[in-house]
Amino acid sequence: MELFVEHGYDNVTITQIAERAGITRRSYFRYFPDKREVLFGGSEQLPDFLAEAVRTSSGTSGPAIALDAVRKLGALFEERVDRDPARLAVIASSAELRERERTKTAALTDALARALADRGADEATLLARVVAVCFQEAVERWMRTGERLGACLDAAVAALRSTADLFPDPLRR
Repeated sequence: MELFVEHGYDNVTITQIAERAGITRRSYFRYFPDKREVLFGGSEQLPDFLAEAVRTSSGTSGPAIALDAVRKLGALFEERVDRDPARLAVIASSAELRERERTKTAALTDALARALADRGADEATLLARVVAVCFQEAVERWMRTGERLGACLDAAVAALRSTADLFPDPLRR
């Protein structure tokens, strides 16, 4: 992280990262497939974790199952994700990293949609997208404030509910 802060993400090479870590460039590639992944290490396991959380959820409706699963994902984030403001700034400063973050989010959303469909949830894709937006909002708030991620998710869901109330019922036009 220090290298990215000192020189900017685009100006840092894998060789510099490896040297700073005290490993060879070749060893670096045993841990990360490219430079971007040093900031997202371990995220490749998250879609499977989320799908398993859906499979094992005790929820009885699609929304309850989805929220239960992302709460479990949130607990994992609190344990493993670095809330370092420098990391956030580095990601925000690079179009390449923002795109990688969107790709990671899309993979999570797709995994959630597939797992919800397997559980028989109605409108699984739409539900997964809505819950993913709530989770993203919660993570961003958690990163900014340091509040518990579960509380941030509750706030995001409450905001969604109040926003939904603003839309007229299409059946009553």
